[in-house]
Amino acid sequence: MRVPQEQFQSPQEMRTPIAAVLTDRGPQLLEAWIARGERLAGGGAEDLQRDGTAVLEALRTAVSTDEGSLEPVSRLLNDFSTRRSRRGDRPAETAGLILALREALLTELAGIGDPDQRYAVAREAGRLVDELALGSFDSFMAGREDVISQQGEQLLELSTPVVRVWDRVVAAPLVGTLDSARAQVVMESLLQAISDDGALVAILDITGVPTVDTLVAQHLLKTVAATRLMGADCIVSGIAPQTATTMVQLGIDLSEVTTRSTLADALVLAIARVEAHATRSRRS
Repeated sequence: MRVPQEQFQSPQEMRTPIAAVLTDRGPQLLEAWIARGERLAGGGAEDLQRDGTAVLEALRTAVSTDEGSLEPVSRLLNDFSTRRSRRGDRPAETAGLILALREALLTELAGIGDPDQRYAVAREAGRLVDELALGSFDSFMAGREDVISQQGEQLLELSTPVVRVWDRVVAAPLVGTLDSARAQVVMESLLQAISDDGALVAILDITGVPTVDTLVAQHLLKTVAATRLMGADCIVSGIAPQTATTMVQLGIDLSEVTTRSTLADALVLAIARVEAHATRSRRS
């Protein structure tokens, strides 16, 4: 394969040899890419074997015409990066696999034209692969952020369980800091449990909440109000002496909220209220 010796005048002229290599040496280029990917990333050949042919064909199409867009190539590499990020691979491994394409492509381009032409073509090839690598890295990080976000939501749900402790009595034992996001999950989970179980009483146990400040108290009050709107009573338990002192000093008014010092005391009260409701229902 021989390229004319005149100087390249446009990006498309510099892309012509790249398109020729991709057309004439596609299988060999893929094989070299896989080999270099194994060396740079320590694995991933099976991914390149599956996706590499489509990537190289999309790249060949992109560099073969004046209006060729790298968007199809970017989309393939972005999917590739996203899958690997969700699988838990390290960024360096995925970047190594993609950048291995540059090394393989430059090797195939090494014998084209005179030195000046080779430099221009190699520079354009490197620029194309770098552009694709940057886009794929963004996709990798976006995929990783999605995974972290999903894991955070799952942990948040696990850290705010709502359990049925008695007939028509549910309880949410809270442990750790109660911020706005977690308070919202607590409220939604508690209301859903009340709806599902037809609960008459809901217990919010804050024994494991280390600090109760104004913000936490506001979250508790909102949850109590929402519970009442669902037709259930709400009991707050686990208020330690130091917590009670802090709340008084902060001027937090819980006078309209039923409280108990321990979860056991709250459960006794909840059972009594359920039984009283059952008695009234039988009489009526």
